[in-house]
Amino acid sequence: MDCGVHPVISRMLSAGLDEEKARLFADKWSSDVAVLTRLAVGRTLSINQLVDMEWKFGVTAASSELEKAGTIFLQLKMVVKKGNQLEPVYVELTLPQFYSFLHEMERAKSSLDCFT
Repeated sequence: MDCGVHPVISRMLSAGLDEEKARLFADKWSSDVAVLTRLAVGRTLSINQLVDMEWKFGVTAASSELEKAGTIFLQLKMVVKKGNQLEPVYVELTLPQFYSFLHEMERAKSSLDCFT
C-alpha cells in the first residue's frame, strides 16, 4: 500500500477485502458519507432524546465549610425519553462546571449544525 491510498481502502484491504472491492466500497462510502453520518447522528440522538429541561440558580447561604458559603450553583432537571418512558435526570453543578457543560453543549450543537 502506498501513502496515497484512501484510508477507507486501506481499512478494507487490512480487513481482507480484495483491492477492486475495496475501491468500489470507498467510492460508494465517499459519495454517501454525509447521508450515512446524518442517519447515524439521528439514530443516536433519538435513543436518549431530551424532552424538557428546568434549571435553578442558587447561592449557598451557609455551610459548615467556610469557603463554600456564597458559592453559586445550578440545579438542572432534564427529562429524557428512553424508549417509551420519560426519565428525570437531576444534576447539580458549580458555576465553573456549568460553564464547562455549556461550552460542551455549544460544541456539540456546532458539530451537529455541520450535518444539516
